Amino acid sequence: MKAMQAMKVVRSQRFSSRSSTMSPLSLLLLSLCLCGSAVNLSCGSKPTDLRTLVPAETLVYLETNDLAAALQPIVDSKPFTEVAKSKPDFSALKGVQLAVAVTGFETSEEKLTDERSVGRVQPRFVAVADTHAWNFQAVGFAEKKLGSFVEKIYDSPPTLDKTDKNGGKYFTWTAKDGRKTYALVIDAVIYFGNDETAIDKCLAVKRGEADSILKTGKILPAVPGTLASGYVSTDGIAQIANIVGLKFASEAGENSEVQSAIAGILPQLIRNSVTDITWTAVKTEQGIEDKYQITMPSEQAAVLKETLVPGVQNEPKKTIAFIPPDAIAVTRYNLKNPQIAWRSLLLVTGKNMDPLNAKILTAFSEGLLEAYGIADPETFLGAVDSEIWTVGFDTEGEQSTVVVPFKSDADLSKLKTSVVEIDFSKPIEAALGGGFWTSEDKETTFLLSGGASGNRFLILGDSDSVKKCREANFSYLNKEGSLQYKGFYQTFAGNSNAAAITYGTDKTSTLAIIDLIAREGHGDTQAVSTYLTETRFTKTGIDRRTTSDFGLIGSIIAHLAQD
Repeated sequence: MKAMQAMKVVRSQRFSSRSSTMSPLSLLLLSLCLCGSAVNLSCGSKPTDLRTLVPAETLVYLETNDLAAALQPIVDSKPFTEVAKSKPDFSALKGVQLAVAVTGFETSEEKLTDERSVGRVQPRFVAVADTHAWNFQAVGFAEKKLGSFVEKIYDSPPTLDKTDKNGGKYFTWTAKDGRKTYALVIDAVIYFGNDETAIDKCLAVKRGEADSILKTGKILPAVPGTLASGYVSTDGIAQIANIVGLKFASEAGENSEVQSAIAGILPQLIRNSVTDITWTAVKTEQGIEDKYQITMPSEQAAVLKETLVPGVQNEPKKTIAFIPPDAIAVTRYNLKNPQIAWRSLLLVTGKNMDPLNAKILTAFSEGLLEAYGIADPETFLGAVDSEIWTVGFDTEGEQSTVVVPFKSDADLSKLKTSVVEIDFSKPIEAALGGGFWTSEDKETTFLLSGGASGNRFLILGDSDSVKKCREANFSYLNKEGSLQYKGFYQTFAGNSNAAAITYGTDKTSTLAIIDLIAREGHGDTQAVSTYLTETRFTKTGIDRRTTSDFGLIGSIIAHLAQD
Protein backbone atom coordinates (compact mmCIF):
# COMPACT_ATOMS: atom_id res chain seq x y z
CA MET A 1 0.00 0.00 0.00
CA LYS A 2 2.82 2.41 0.88
CA ALA A 3 4.50 1.68 -2.43
CA MET A 4 1.28 2.40 -4.31
CA GLN A 5 0.86 5.67 -2.40
CA ALA A 6 4.40 6.61 -3.31
CA MET A 7 3.62 5.98 -6.94
CA LYS A 8 1.16 8.85 -6.89
CA VAL A 9 4.21 11.04 -7.06
CA VAL A 10 6.06 8.77 -9.48
CA ARG A 11 3.41 8.79 -12.18
CA SER A 12 5.83 10.70 -14.36
CA GLN A 13 8.73 9.28 -16.31
CA ARG A 14 11.11 11.69 -14.63
CA PHE A 15 11.67 12.77 -11.05
CA SER A 16 13.53 15.97 -10.33
CA SER A 17 15.19 17.01 -7.09
CA ARG A 18 15.43 20.50 -8.47
CA SER A 19 12.87 22.80 -6.99
CA SER A 20 10.88 25.53 -8.63
CA THR A 21 11.85 27.50 -5.54
CA MET A 22 15.17 27.60 -3.73
CA SER A 23 17.10 24.35 -3.38
CA PRO A 24 20.06 23.45 -1.11
CA LEU A 25 22.31 24.16 -4.06
CA SER A 26 21.21 27.77 -3.86
CA LEU A 27 23.00 28.02 -0.53
CA LEU A 28 26.23 28.15 -2.47
CA LEU A 29 24.95 31.25 -4.19
CA LEU A 30 24.82 32.84 -0.76
CA SER A 31 28.58 32.36 -0.59
CA LEU A 32 28.97 33.79 -4.06
CA CYS A 33 26.92 36.83 -3.17
CA LEU A 34 29.13 37.33 -0.15
CA CYS A 35 32.14 37.17 -2.44
CA GLY A 36 30.71 40.01 -4.46
CA SER A 37 30.37 42.27 -1.43
CA ALA A 38 32.56 45.32 -1.45
CA VAL A 39 32.38 45.47 2.33
CA ASN A 40 34.72 43.40 4.46
CA LEU A 41 32.14 41.90 6.77
CA SER A 42 34.57 40.20 9.10
CA CYS A 43 36.02 42.66 11.60
CA GLY A 44 37.32 40.04 14.02
CA SER A 45 35.80 38.55 17.17
CA LYS A 46 35.76 35.26 19.03
CA PRO A 47 34.43 32.41 16.83
CA THR A 48 30.90 31.24 17.56
CA ASP A 49 29.99 27.60 18.15
CA LEU A 50 27.59 27.31 15.22
CA ARG A 51 26.06 24.17 16.71
CA THR A 52 24.41 26.34 19.38
CA LEU A 53 22.45 28.30 16.77
CA VAL A 54 20.31 25.62 15.12
CA PRO A 55 17.58 23.34 16.53
CA ALA A 56 18.16 19.79 17.75
CA GLU A 57 15.61 18.37 15.27
CA THR A 58 17.72 19.49 12.28
CA LEU A 59 17.80 16.74 9.65
CA VAL A 60 20.86 17.83 7.70
CA TYR A 61 23.54 20.12 9.15
CA LEU A 62 26.50 21.75 7.37
CA GLU A 63 29.03 24.23 8.72
CA THR A 64 32.25 26.05 8.01
CA ASN A 65 34.08 28.26 10.48
CA ASP A 66 35.84 30.18 7.73
CA LEU A 67 34.03 30.60 4.44
CA ALA A 68 37.13 31.96 2.71
CA ALA A 69 39.22 28.97 3.80
CA ALA A 70 36.55 26.58 2.53
CA LEU A 71 36.44 28.17 -0.92
CA GLN A 72 40.12 29.05 -1.47
CA PRO A 73 41.40 25.49 -2.25
CA ILE A 74 38.92 25.27 -5.11
CA VAL A 75 40.42 28.26 -6.96
CA ASP A 76 43.95 27.24 -5.99
CA SER A 77 43.57 23.83 -7.65
CA LYS A 78 45.62 23.04 -10.73
CA PRO A 79 42.67 22.69 -13.18
CA PHE A 80 41.24 26.06 -12.08
CA THR A 81 44.53 27.98 -12.27
CA GLU A 82 45.37 26.48 -15.67
CA VAL A 83 42.16 27.76 -17.24
CA ALA A 84 40.87 30.77 -15.30
CA LYS A 85 42.32 34.16 -16.24
CA SER A 86 41.98 35.39 -12.65
CA LYS A 87 40.97 34.21 -9.21
CA PRO A 88 38.11 35.66 -7.17
CA ASP A 89 39.15 37.49 -4.01
CA PHE A 90 37.74 35.81 -0.89
CA SER A 91 39.45 38.12 1.61
CA ALA A 92 36.11 39.68 2.60
CA LEU A 93 34.95 36.24 3.74
CA LYS A 94 37.85 35.53 6.06
CA GLY A 95 36.45 34.52 9.43
CA VAL A 96 32.82 34.50 8.28
CA GLN A 97 31.10 31.45 9.77
CA LEU A 98 28.20 29.72 8.01
CA ALA A 99 25.87 26.96 9.18
CA VAL A 100 23.06 25.43 7.15
CA ALA A 101 20.20 23.51 8.75
CA VAL A 102 17.65 21.56 6.73
CA THR A 103 14.62 21.10 8.94
CA GLY A 104 12.29 19.25 6.57
CA PHE A 105 11.36 18.33 3.01
CA GLU A 106 8.22 18.93 0.99
CA THR A 107 7.38 16.73 -2.00
CA SER A 108 5.01 18.01 -4.64
CA GLU A 109 3.89 17.04 -8.11
CA GLU A 110 3.80 19.37 -11.09
CA LYS A 111 1.65 18.18 -13.97
CA LEU A 112 3.19 18.83 -17.38
CA THR A 113 0.66 17.02 -19.58
CA ASP A 114 -2.30 14.69 -19.04
CA GLU A 115 0.09 11.73 -18.97
CA ARG A 116 3.28 13.29 -17.67
CA SER A 117 4.12 14.96 -14.39
CA VAL A 118 7.27 15.83 -12.49
CA GLY A 119 7.93 15.26 -8.81
CA ARG A 120 9.78 18.03 -7.01
CA VAL A 121 11.47 18.13 -3.63
CA GLN A 122 11.62 21.36 -1.65
CA PRO A 123 13.89 21.34 1.41
CA ARG A 124 13.00 23.71 4.23
CA PHE A 125 16.23 25.31 5.36
CA VAL A 126 17.82 28.17 7.21
CA ALA A 127 21.38 29.41 6.66
CA VAL A 128 22.93 31.12 9.67
CA ALA A 129 25.92 33.38 8.98
CA ASP A 130 27.88 34.97 11.81
CA THR A 131 29.60 37.81 9.97
CA HIS A 132 31.60 39.09 12.97
CA ALA A 133 30.95 42.56 11.56
CA TRP A 134 29.05 45.64 12.71
CA ASN A 135 25.31 45.04 12.75
CA PHE A 136 24.62 47.88 10.28
CA GLN A 137 26.99 46.22 7.80
CA ALA A 138 25.11 42.91 8.11
CA VAL A 139 21.78 44.70 7.67
CA GLY A 140 23.01 46.49 4.57
CA PHE A 141 24.36 43.26 3.16
CA ALA A 142 21.06 41.47 3.75
CA GLU A 143 19.01 44.17 2.06
CA LYS A 144 21.22 44.73 -0.97
CA LYS A 145 23.21 41.60 -1.61
CA LEU A 146 20.67 39.02 -0.49
CA GLY A 147 17.94 41.02 -2.20
CA SER A 148 19.86 40.88 -5.47
CA PHE A 149 20.42 37.17 -4.93
CA VAL A 150 16.71 36.51 -4.39
CA GLU A 151 15.85 38.48 -7.53
CA LYS A 152 18.10 36.17 -9.56
CA ILE A 153 16.43 33.13 -8.07
CA TYR A 154 12.95 34.44 -8.88
CA ASP A 155 13.94 35.74 -12.34
CA SER A 156 12.09 38.99 -11.58
CA PRO A 157 12.17 41.76 -8.96
CA PRO A 158 10.31 40.61 -5.81
CA THR A 159 8.49 42.88 -3.43
CA LEU A 160 10.32 43.60 -0.17
CA ASP A 161 8.73 43.98 3.23
CA LYS A 162 11.20 45.26 5.87
CA THR A 163 10.15 45.44 9.51
CA ASP A 164 11.53 45.42 13.05
CA LYS A 165 10.79 41.97 14.42
CA ASN A 166 12.19 39.51 16.97
CA GLY A 167 14.71 42.09 18.13
CA GLY A 168 16.24 42.65 14.70
CA LYS A 169 15.64 43.68 11.10
CA TYR A 170 13.32 41.26 9.30
CA PHE A 171 13.16 41.02 5.52
CA THR A 172 10.50 39.22 3.47
CA TRP A 173 10.87 38.94 -0.30
CA THR A 174 7.75 37.87 -2.21
CA ALA A 175 7.82 36.72 -5.83
CA LYS A 176 4.99 37.38 -8.28
CA ASP A 177 3.84 33.76 -7.95
CA GLY A 178 3.67 33.98 -4.15
CA ARG A 179 6.96 32.35 -3.25
CA LYS A 180 8.67 33.87 -0.20
CA THR A 181 12.20 34.12 1.15
CA TYR A 182 13.13 35.46 4.57
CA ALA A 183 16.09 37.01 6.36
CA LEU A 184 16.58 38.25 9.90
CA VAL A 185 19.60 40.19 11.17
CA ILE A 186 20.33 40.24 14.90
CA ASP A 187 23.69 41.28 16.37
CA ALA A 188 25.43 40.86 12.99
CA VAL A 189 24.11 37.30 12.66
CA ILE A 190 22.06 36.68 9.49
CA TYR A 191 19.32 34.04 9.42
CA PHE A 192 18.34 33.39 5.82
CA GLY A 193 15.98 30.76 4.40
CA ASN A 194 12.88 29.75 2.53
CA ASP A 195 10.87 28.70 5.59
CA GLU A 196 9.82 31.19 8.26
CA THR A 197 9.25 28.43 10.82
CA ALA A 198 12.88 27.29 10.42
CA ILE A 199 14.04 30.76 11.43
CA ASP A 200 11.59 30.74 14.34
CA LYS A 201 13.09 27.44 15.54
CA CYS A 202 16.55 29.00 15.54
CA LEU A 203 15.25 31.94 17.56
CA ALA A 204 13.69 29.55 20.08
CA VAL A 205 17.14 28.01 20.50
CA LYS A 206 18.68 31.48 20.92
CA ARG A 207 16.14 32.30 23.67
CA GLY A 208 16.81 29.01 25.46
CA GLU A 209 13.29 27.74 24.76
CA ALA A 210 14.48 24.77 22.68
CA ASP A 211 17.55 22.55 22.56
CA SER A 212 20.27 23.14 20.02
CA ILE A 213 21.85 20.45 17.88
CA LEU A 214 24.88 20.67 20.18
CA LYS A 215 22.90 18.94 22.94
CA THR A 216 22.28 15.87 20.80
CA GLY A 217 25.95 14.96 21.23
CA LYS A 218 26.08 13.73 17.63
CA ILE A 219 28.27 16.47 16.17
CA LEU A 220 31.77 16.83 17.53
CA PRO A 221 33.70 20.11 17.42
CA ALA A 222 35.49 20.68 14.13
CA VAL A 223 39.12 19.56 14.18
CA PRO A 224 41.57 22.41 13.42
CA GLY A 225 42.24 22.53 9.69
CA THR A 226 38.75 21.31 8.75
CA LEU A 227 37.40 23.25 5.78
CA ALA A 228 33.78 22.24 6.32
CA SER A 229 31.76 19.48 7.94
CA GLY A 230 28.27 18.06 8.01
CA TYR A 231 25.89 15.58 9.57
CA VAL A 232 22.75 13.73 8.46
CA SER A 233 20.60 12.49 11.34
CA THR A 234 18.65 9.24 11.54
CA ASP A 235 15.42 11.12 10.81
CA GLY A 236 17.18 12.87 7.95
CA ILE A 237 18.25 9.51 6.51
CA ALA A 238 14.64 8.31 6.66
CA GLN A 239 13.28 11.31 4.77
CA ILE A 240 16.06 11.32 2.21
CA ALA A 241 15.51 7.58 1.70
CA ASN A 242 11.97 8.28 0.54
CA ILE A 243 13.24 10.85 -1.94
CA VAL A 244 15.92 8.48 -3.26
CA GLY A 245 13.29 5.75 -3.67
CA LEU A 246 11.08 8.01 -5.76
CA LYS A 247 13.98 9.18 -7.90
CA PHE A 248 15.23 5.68 -8.72
CA ALA A 249 11.70 4.40 -9.28
CA SER A 250 11.02 7.08 -11.87
CA GLU A 251 14.25 6.20 -13.69
CA ALA A 252 13.46 2.47 -13.80
CA GLY A 253 11.47 2.63 -17.03
CA GLU A 254 7.73 2.65 -17.64
CA ASN A 255 6.84 -0.63 -15.92
CA SER A 256 4.62 0.45 -13.02
CA GLU A 257 5.21 -2.78 -11.09
CA VAL A 258 8.97 -2.28 -11.17
CA GLN A 259 8.60 1.37 -10.19
CA SER A 260 6.31 0.42 -7.32
CA ALA A 261 8.72 -2.24 -6.06
CA ILE A 262 11.69 0.16 -6.09
CA ALA A 263 9.70 2.94 -4.42
CA GLY A 264 8.81 0.54 -1.61
CA ILE A 265 12.01 -1.48 -1.23
CA LEU A 266 14.81 1.07 -1.56
CA PRO A 267 13.66 3.47 1.20
CA GLN A 268 13.13 0.55 3.59
CA LEU A 269 16.59 -0.77 2.80
CA ILE A 270 18.30 2.60 3.37
CA ARG A 271 16.41 3.37 6.58
CA ASN A 272 17.31 0.01 8.11
CA SER A 273 20.93 0.01 6.92
CA VAL A 274 22.16 3.52 7.73
CA THR A 275 22.00 5.16 11.15
CA ASP A 276 23.60 8.52 10.31
CA ILE A 277 26.31 10.09 8.17
CA THR A 278 29.16 12.42 9.13
CA TRP A 279 31.16 14.40 6.55
CA THR A 280 34.38 16.40 6.87
CA ALA A 281 36.49 18.17 4.27
CA VAL A 282 40.21 18.94 4.69
CA LYS A 283 42.98 20.23 2.43
CA THR A 284 45.79 17.78 1.60
CA GLU A 285 48.80 17.84 -0.72
CA GLN A 286 46.82 15.71 -3.20
CA GLY A 287 43.72 17.95 -3.14
CA ILE A 288 40.58 18.25 -1.05
CA GLU A 289 39.72 15.12 0.93
CA ASP A 290 36.05 14.51 1.70
CA LYS A 291 35.59 11.86 4.35
CA TYR A 292 32.21 10.20 4.86
CA GLN A 293 31.61 8.00 7.89
CA ILE A 294 28.42 6.04 7.35
CA THR A 295 27.27 4.51 10.62
CA MET A 296 25.32 1.24 10.44
CA PRO A 297 23.64 -1.01 13.04
CA SER A 298 26.46 -2.84 14.84
CA GLU A 299 25.41 -6.36 13.78
CA GLN A 300 25.29 -5.42 10.09
CA ALA A 301 28.59 -3.55 10.26
CA ALA A 302 30.27 -6.58 11.87
CA VAL A 303 29.05 -8.94 9.12
CA LEU A 304 30.28 -6.69 6.33
CA LYS A 305 33.63 -6.07 8.01
CA GLU A 306 34.20 -9.83 8.32
CA THR A 307 33.14 -10.73 4.78
CA LEU A 308 34.18 -7.76 2.61
CA VAL A 309 37.82 -8.30 3.48
CA PRO A 310 40.47 -7.05 1.02
CA GLY A 311 42.53 -9.76 -0.65
CA VAL A 312 46.19 -9.83 -1.59
CA GLN A 313 46.88 -7.15 -4.19
CA ASN A 314 48.38 -8.17 -7.49
CA GLU A 315 50.71 -6.13 -9.67
CA PRO A 316 48.20 -4.02 -11.66
CA LYS A 317 50.37 -3.49 -14.71
CA LYS A 318 48.85 -6.27 -16.80
CA THR A 319 45.28 -5.27 -15.96
CA ILE A 320 45.90 -1.60 -16.65
CA ALA A 321 46.98 -2.60 -20.16
CA PHE A 322 43.27 -3.11 -20.95
CA ILE A 323 42.25 0.39 -19.83
CA PRO A 324 41.82 2.81 -22.77
CA PRO A 325 42.94 6.43 -22.37
CA ASP A 326 39.37 7.69 -22.84
CA ALA A 327 37.99 5.78 -19.84
CA ILE A 328 36.41 8.23 -17.40
CA ALA A 329 36.27 5.94 -14.35
CA VAL A 330 38.10 2.80 -13.29
CA THR A 331 37.26 0.84 -10.14
CA ARG A 332 39.17 -2.03 -8.61
CA TYR A 333 37.25 -4.20 -6.15
CA ASN A 334 39.74 -6.15 -4.07
CA LEU A 335 37.95 -8.85 -2.06
CA LYS A 336 39.40 -11.95 -0.48
CA ASN A 337 36.35 -13.94 -1.57
CA PRO A 338 34.00 -12.07 -3.96
CA GLN A 339 31.33 -14.77 -3.80
CA ILE A 340 31.13 -14.70 0.02
CA ALA A 341 31.10 -10.89 -0.09
CA TRP A 342 28.14 -11.01 -2.48
CA ARG A 343 26.26 -13.46 -0.28
CA SER A 344 26.81 -11.37 2.84
CA LEU A 345 25.49 -8.25 1.10
CA LEU A 346 22.32 -10.11 0.12
CA LEU A 347 22.02 -11.52 3.65
CA VAL A 348 22.37 -8.14 5.35
CA THR A 349 20.01 -6.36 2.97
CA GLY A 350 17.46 -9.19 3.19
CA LYS A 351 17.32 -8.86 6.96
CA ASN A 352 16.56 -5.17 6.61
CA MET A 353 13.13 -5.64 5.08
CA ASP A 354 10.00 -7.68 5.40
CA PRO A 355 9.93 -11.25 3.95
CA LEU A 356 8.00 -10.30 0.81
CA ASN A 357 10.34 -7.46 -0.11
CA ALA A 358 13.33 -9.67 0.74
CA LYS A 359 12.16 -12.19 -1.88
CA ILE A 360 11.66 -9.43 -4.42
CA LEU A 361 15.15 -8.10 -3.66
CA THR A 362 16.69 -11.56 -4.14
CA ALA A 363 15.06 -11.87 -7.54
CA PHE A 364 16.00 -8.32 -8.42
CA SER A 365 19.65 -8.84 -7.39
CA GLU A 366 20.13 -11.34 -10.22
CA GLY A 367 19.85 -8.47 -12.67
CA LEU A 368 22.12 -5.99 -10.87
CA LEU A 369 25.12 -6.86 -13.06
CA GLU A 370 23.25 -7.17 -16.35
CA ALA A 371 24.89 -3.95 -17.57
CA TYR A 372 28.11 -5.96 -17.83
CA GLY A 373 26.42 -8.94 -19.49
CA ILE A 374 26.39 -11.02 -16.28
CA ALA A 375 23.20 -13.06 -15.90
CA ASP A 376 24.23 -15.14 -12.85
CA PRO A 377 26.28 -13.05 -10.34
CA GLU A 378 26.63 -15.95 -7.88
CA THR A 379 28.34 -18.22 -10.41
CA PHE A 380 30.37 -15.42 -11.95
CA LEU A 381 31.81 -14.23 -8.61
CA GLY A 382 32.60 -17.80 -7.63
CA ALA A 383 34.90 -18.17 -10.64
CA VAL A 384 36.92 -14.95 -10.53
CA ASP A 385 40.06 -14.08 -8.60
CA SER A 386 40.06 -11.58 -5.73
CA GLU A 387 40.22 -8.56 -8.02
CA ILE A 388 37.36 -7.29 -10.16
CA TRP A 389 37.88 -4.21 -12.32
CA THR A 390 35.17 -2.10 -13.92
CA VAL A 391 35.83 0.45 -16.66
CA GLY A 392 33.34 3.18 -17.54
CA PHE A 393 33.24 5.39 -20.62
CA ASP A 394 30.11 7.48 -19.94
CA THR A 395 28.38 9.04 -16.94
CA GLU A 396 25.17 7.04 -17.52
CA GLY A 397 26.89 3.66 -17.11
CA GLU A 398 25.67 2.32 -20.45
CA GLN A 399 29.17 2.02 -21.91
CA SER A 400 31.11 -0.13 -19.47
CA THR A 401 33.09 -3.33 -19.09
CA VAL A 402 34.29 -5.61 -16.34
CA VAL A 403 37.83 -6.98 -16.41
CA VAL A 404 38.60 -10.01 -14.23
CA PRO A 405 41.63 -12.30 -13.94
CA PHE A 406 40.93 -16.01 -13.46
CA LYS A 407 43.08 -19.10 -13.01
CA SER A 408 41.75 -22.38 -14.43
CA ASP A 409 39.74 -23.95 -17.24
CA ALA A 410 37.13 -24.91 -14.64
CA ASP A 411 36.75 -21.22 -13.74
CA LEU A 412 36.45 -20.37 -17.42
CA SER A 413 33.60 -22.86 -17.80
CA LYS A 414 31.76 -21.22 -14.90
CA LEU A 415 32.30 -17.79 -16.36
CA LYS A 416 30.79 -18.89 -19.67
CA THR A 417 27.67 -20.25 -17.97
CA SER A 418 27.21 -17.08 -15.91
CA VAL A 419 26.89 -14.57 -18.76
CA VAL A 420 24.04 -13.64 -21.07
CA GLU A 421 23.17 -16.06 -23.85
CA ILE A 422 26.26 -16.37 -26.03
CA ASP A 423 27.04 -19.18 -28.44
CA PHE A 424 30.55 -20.28 -27.48
CA SER A 425 30.74 -23.03 -30.11
CA LYS A 426 32.27 -20.69 -32.66
CA PRO A 427 34.32 -17.67 -31.67
CA ILE A 428 34.13 -14.66 -33.95
CA GLU A 429 37.87 -14.56 -33.74
CA ALA A 430 40.19 -17.10 -32.12
CA ALA A 431 43.66 -16.44 -30.78
CA LEU A 432 46.30 -18.36 -28.88
CA GLY A 433 44.73 -18.97 -25.48
CA GLY A 434 41.84 -16.65 -26.19
CA GLY A 435 39.30 -15.18 -28.57
CA PHE A 436 36.03 -13.29 -28.43
CA TRP A 437 32.35 -14.04 -28.79
CA THR A 438 29.25 -11.83 -28.96
CA SER A 439 25.64 -12.25 -28.00
CA GLU A 440 23.02 -12.72 -30.69
CA ASP A 441 22.00 -9.07 -30.56
CA LYS A 442 25.69 -8.04 -30.84
CA GLU A 443 25.36 -5.81 -27.78
CA THR A 444 27.53 -7.88 -25.41
CA THR A 445 31.03 -9.19 -26.05
CA PHE A 446 32.95 -11.89 -24.15
CA LEU A 447 36.69 -11.40 -24.69
CA LEU A 448 39.19 -13.96 -23.46
CA SER A 449 42.84 -12.96 -23.29
CA GLY A 450 45.95 -14.78 -22.10
CA GLY A 451 47.74 -18.08 -22.37
CA ALA A 452 46.75 -21.55 -21.27
CA SER A 453 47.73 -20.80 -17.70
CA GLY A 454 48.46 -17.67 -15.73
CA ASN A 455 47.67 -14.05 -16.69
CA ARG A 456 44.28 -15.02 -18.08
CA PHE A 457 41.66 -12.30 -18.30
CA LEU A 458 38.00 -11.98 -19.17
CA ILE A 459 36.75 -8.66 -20.52
CA LEU A 460 32.98 -8.56 -20.65
CA GLY A 461 30.36 -5.92 -21.32
CA ASP A 462 29.10 -3.46 -23.89
CA SER A 463 30.56 -4.54 -27.24
CA ASP A 464 31.93 -1.14 -28.24
CA SER A 465 33.55 -0.74 -24.81
CA VAL A 466 35.10 -4.20 -24.92
CA LYS A 467 36.52 -3.35 -28.34
CA LYS A 468 38.20 -0.28 -26.85
CA CYS A 469 39.74 -2.40 -24.10
CA ARG A 470 40.98 -4.91 -26.66
CA GLU A 471 42.58 -2.22 -28.81
CA ALA A 472 44.12 -0.64 -25.72
CA ASN A 473 45.86 -3.92 -24.91
CA PHE A 474 47.25 -4.09 -28.45
CA SER A 475 48.75 -0.58 -28.12
CA TYR A 476 49.90 -1.09 -24.54
CA LEU A 477 53.61 -0.46 -25.19
CA ASN A 478 52.84 2.84 -26.89
CA LYS A 479 50.77 4.24 -24.05
CA GLU A 480 52.81 3.25 -21.02
CA GLY A 481 54.31 6.72 -20.76
CA SER A 482 51.02 8.58 -21.10
CA LEU A 483 49.70 10.70 -18.24
CA GLN A 484 46.50 8.65 -18.21
CA TYR A 485 48.45 5.44 -17.75
CA LYS A 486 50.65 6.95 -15.06
CA GLY A 487 47.59 8.18 -13.22
CA PHE A 488 46.03 4.73 -13.26
CA TYR A 489 49.24 2.97 -12.33
CA GLN A 490 50.16 5.29 -9.44
CA THR A 491 46.67 4.90 -8.06
CA PHE A 492 46.41 1.13 -8.14
CA ALA A 493 50.04 0.13 -7.57
CA GLY A 494 50.03 1.42 -3.99
CA ASN A 495 49.37 -0.88 -1.06
CA SER A 496 45.82 0.00 0.00
CA ASN A 497 43.57 -1.88 2.40
CA ALA A 498 40.46 -0.53 0.69
CA ALA A 499 37.82 -2.95 -0.55
CA ALA A 500 37.20 -0.66 -3.52
CA ILE A 501 39.19 2.11 -5.20
CA THR A 502 37.91 4.33 -7.98
CA TYR A 503 40.02 6.66 -10.09
CA GLY A 504 38.07 9.00 -12.35
CA THR A 505 38.25 12.09 -14.49
CA ASP A 506 35.83 14.96 -14.96
CA LYS A 507 35.85 17.25 -18.01
CA THR A 508 32.92 19.52 -17.10
CA SER A 509 33.29 20.72 -13.50
CA THR A 510 36.26 23.05 -14.02
CA LEU A 511 34.57 25.17 -16.67
CA ALA A 512 31.28 25.19 -14.76
CA ILE A 513 32.97 26.45 -11.59
CA ILE A 514 34.85 29.13 -13.51
CA ASP A 515 31.61 30.25 -15.16
CA LEU A 516 29.96 30.75 -11.80
CA ILE A 517 32.61 32.15 -9.49
CA ALA A 518 35.18 33.70 -11.85
CA ARG A 519 32.53 34.98 -14.28
CA GLU A 520 34.78 34.86 -17.32
CA GLY A 521 34.87 33.19 -20.70
CA HIS A 522 37.29 30.42 -21.54
CA GLY A 523 36.58 29.59 -25.17
CA ASP A 524 37.01 25.95 -26.12
CA THR A 525 39.54 25.22 -23.38
CA GLN A 526 39.43 21.68 -22.05
CA ALA A 527 40.30 21.13 -18.40
CA VAL A 528 40.32 17.73 -16.75
CA SER A 529 40.00 17.29 -13.00
CA THR A 530 40.51 13.97 -11.23
CA TYR A 531 39.22 12.20 -8.15
CA LEU A 532 40.14 9.13 -6.13
CA THR A 533 37.64 7.33 -3.90
CA GLU A 534 38.49 4.61 -1.39
CA THR A 535 35.87 2.54 0.43
CA ARG A 536 36.53 0.50 3.57
CA PHE A 537 34.25 -1.48 5.86
CA THR A 538 34.82 -0.90 9.57
CA LYS A 539 33.33 -2.07 12.86
CA THR A 540 30.94 0.89 12.82
CA GLY A 541 29.97 0.91 9.15
CA ILE A 542 31.54 2.34 6.01
CA ASP A 543 34.51 4.69 5.71
CA ARG A 544 34.52 6.41 2.31
CA ARG A 545 37.14 8.97 1.33
CA THR A 546 37.33 10.97 -1.87
CA THR A 547 40.32 13.12 -2.79
CA SER A 548 39.68 15.49 -5.67
CA ASP A 549 40.62 18.86 -7.11
CA PHE A 550 37.40 20.59 -6.04
CA GLY A 551 35.88 18.52 -3.25
CA LEU A 552 32.20 18.16 -2.45
CA ILE A 553 31.72 21.93 -2.20
CA GLY A 554 33.20 22.42 -5.66
CA SER A 555 30.99 19.65 -7.04
CA ILE A 556 27.91 21.40 -5.66
CA ILE A 557 29.01 24.71 -7.21
CA ALA A 558 29.56 22.98 -10.58
CA HIS A 559 26.14 21.31 -10.38
CA LEU A 560 24.52 24.62 -9.54
CA ALA A 561 26.23 26.28 -12.52
CA GLN A 562 25.08 23.52 -14.85
CA ASP A 563 21.50 23.79 -13.56
